[in-house]
Amino acid sequence: MTATVSTPAATDAVAFFASRLAFQTDVSDVHAAMSTGSPGFVLVDTRSAAAWAGGRIPGARHVPTAQLPADLDPAVPVVTYCWGPGCNGATRAALRLAEAGFRVREMLGGIEYWTREGLPVQTDDGVVTTDPDPLTVPCGC
Repeated sequence: MTATVSTPAATDAVAFFASRLAFQTDVSDVHAAMSTGSPGFVLVDTRSAAAWAGGRIPGARHVPTAQLPADLDPAVPVVTYCWGPGCNGATRAALRLAEAGFRVREMLGGIEYWTREGLPVQTDDGVVTTDPDPLTVPCGC
């Protein structure tokens, strides 16, 4: 049996990839925006209280998915994150916010890739960083 792979029309591909970029972002872009002090969105950590206590992105708000939309302002865009690529918690949270009328994006990679890229993590004892994982930094994209 021979498998065939069809390639979608270029216009379909443009729509698909444009949609992904409209609704997803990555840790590098979130870090750059958060570093300005006025990112234009609220970053929401949707993980459990125990995960939040173990470390979170500085400046993020902790709102577990079950509590969304909580007291978030629907006029302010939201970026959601959870653990990492093996978890769809940020996707579920983004869907819940979108259903409530929010403009929302999902941060790909979650706290796992934030940490793997050596970006700062807030703990109850202060801010910590680790050496970047050479498999993820520098991406160059």
